[in-house]
Amino acid sequence: MWNFLAPPAHKQELPAEKIDSAYKSYRWQVFLGIFIGYAGFYIVRKNFSMAIPELAQFGFEKGELSIVLSMNAVAYALSKFLMGSVSDRSNARVFLPLGLVLAAVSMMFMIVPVQFFGPEQKSLAIIVMAVLNFLVGWFNGMGWPPCGRVMTHWFSVTERGTMMSIWNCAHNVGGALVGPMAVYGALWFGSWFYGADASRYFLIGTYVFPAAVAILVALVAYCLIRDTPQSCGLPTIEKYRNDYPKNYSEKQEEVLTAKEIFFKHVFNNKMLWYIAIANAFVYMVRYGCLDWAPTFLKEAQGYDIKQAGWAYFAYEFAAIPGTLVCGWLSDKIFKGGRAMTTIIFMAIVALFIFLYWQFSDNYIVVTLSLIAIGFFIYGPVMLIGVQALDLAPKNAAGTAAGLTGFFGYFFGTAILANVVLGYVAEMAGWDWTFILLLIACALSIILMSFTYKDEKALLAERNKK
Repeated sequence: MWNFLAPPAHKQELPAEKIDSAYKSYRWQVFLGIFIGYAGFYIVRKNFSMAIPELAQFGFEKGELSIVLSMNAVAYALSKFLMGSVSDRSNARVFLPLGLVLAAVSMMFMIVPVQFFGPEQKSLAIIVMAVLNFLVGWFNGMGWPPCGRVMTHWFSVTERGTMMSIWNCAHNVGGALVGPMAVYGALWFGSWFYGADASRYFLIGTYVFPAAVAILVALVAYCLIRDTPQSCGLPTIEKYRNDYPKNYSEKQEEVLTAKEIFFKHVFNNKMLWYIAIANAFVYMVRYGCLDWAPTFLKEAQGYDIKQAGWAYFAYEFAAIPGTLVCGWLSDKIFKGGRAMTTIIFMAIVALFIFLYWQFSDNYIVVTLSLIAIGFFIYGPVMLIGVQALDLAPKNAAGTAAGLTGFFGYFFGTAILANVVLGYVAEMAGWDWTFILLLIACALSIILMSFTYKDEKALLAERNKK
């Protein structure tokens, strides 16, 4: 481990009369740090999707650009899992800002293939785009694991669902900024770089401006985040709140080797595998609905771009209150039960996918269905990550969450939602894509039900203490 990434040493504990005030202050400070920091990652995440329509004028075709697009999801899936292990052995205060700066720099260089190669050297330009978008995805994978590490060290298990549901809205906040930043970045700064050549202004708005903002966000995150309470002279969160999970031990405060993390706490955890596979089907539904909604509504139902765009926006916007409600329900109503909350939400998602399918010629029903799907699907997305943190010891939390993320993005997004649904829609028709989405909902419910009994036993044991 590089020295600058090593976790800070534990400090001598503060006097008892100072602990409560210091803990409260630090908890809000680090939470704000990981919220702002994670939102920053989404400013430099899916920008290439915004650039694709503009790249057509330079002679690039959708088919070859789709290969570039897929590199982001593949890299993110691999990185979220593998970099999770590194994160568990690193200082979150350094690890998160480092990943964000590297993602931003990679994003800035996305102008190079268009600016210096262009259609004259199209094959080389596509290769460079693919490599750069792969790097953007890889460095984005350094965002979630340190946030999970911070969350497990600063917030106890009975409050984690609510706090993570609030934090999880960061990606909606960051993602929502990409569109306006692309527009106003091009408008404000495009002429600085390209003078009267307005056809290239989008390079600044889509790539350079968001990257510059992300670097500033990384500096703010570094100032706010602290790695663990012990590094600030505070006791563990379990001791501070007297909230000990069944599997807690003092050894969870130690830094483990990569071998111990993978083979002792992750790969042999049956419940983690259940929720990881379930996550693949949840992500298939999430991105299957989101990514294909504009195409389906335009091609199959004749909606114009404006109508399809508003339906798409409604889906994303509904995620924020839906995630908050889901986190609150899992903590307050189900007393930390993630499995049952996820099962209920996925059943409701299935109902609205069916309505979306059967009434796709009715714009109001379609819009309301997409709002409902967005409202209910992001809760399970968030809760599976929380459940992964609950199931693993704190010093393996990033790797556990990385495993579920890998299944979600690699299998669920890149393969099932993007490739499989795309080919099925093309070769068998849209009806079969909806059938597959409903099957995915059912499989996610079945897999989550396998964890319900064990989770219930863990919660019962914890509540006795």
